[in-house]
Amino acid sequence: MNKQMIDIGVNLMHRSFQQDRDKVVARAAEEGVSPLILTGTHERNSEEAARYAARFPGKLYATAGIHPHDARNCTAHTIEKLRRLASLPQVVAIGECGLDYNRDFSPRDVQKKWFEEQVQLACELQMPLFLHEREAHSDFIGLLKPYAGRIHKAVVHCFTGSTHELQVYLSMGFYIGITGWICDERRGKHLRDLVRKIPLNRLMIETDAPFLTPRDLSVKPKDGRNEPAFLPHIAQAVAACVGKTREEVADITTETAKDFFELK
Repeated sequence: MNKQMIDIGVNLMHRSFQQDRDKVVARAAEEGVSPLILTGTHERNSEEAARYAARFPGKLYATAGIHPHDARNCTAHTIEKLRRLASLPQVVAIGECGLDYNRDFSPRDVQKKWFEEQVQLACELQMPLFLHEREAHSDFIGLLKPYAGRIHKAVVHCFTGSTHELQVYLSMGFYIGITGWICDERRGKHLRDLVRKIPLNRLMIETDAPFLTPRDLSVKPKDGRNEPAFLPHIAQAVAACVGKTREEVADITTETAKDFFELK
């Protein structure tokens, strides 16, 4: 029996999972990766994630939010739709929300407006925030700081930032999500050092599937698609960096995720 691990970020409603979604969930469970937290990134996607998660009570949960890439499509009804989704028992966080100045798929002022609206919603509902930040640290922190006393909990998902950025997030009480980026010998080297600076009770692990397939998998998927069954590989990479066994990392991150998302 594989150690239980929780994948806190799976884009399971992505089109690449259209043909075999149920099998992906089953493969993950076979590897001990359960429950999964499905990431909501826009209105329709958040609705689909909540609907799909409802089919697997206790095994799948979902977040409800608008990714900065999709902020340009928000309407006057968006926050009300997220509030409705947030009332469902399987929806455990607001997000993925934040700022992304790397791609600028949505204008920056629009990103900021809808990010702040979602932060306010999470504060109102006292729900965790599932956060995204890319090349926007200063504005991201500037927007969050006024809410510091009201934010229930927050995780910076797929953290790939600097020592300074990590220290700021930790000082604000945020949790940190680590992905297979740490397995990339080209881009992830600095993460291998930084992960040691994250208190283990603030660390969670995720695949961000179907993206960020670990580059050092011994058997690579033919289509290059990442999936939650690969989370133990990421846990092993984290364990090697922090001087723990994979089982210890599994135990600690699982307990942290259960507490963070208030999973029964």
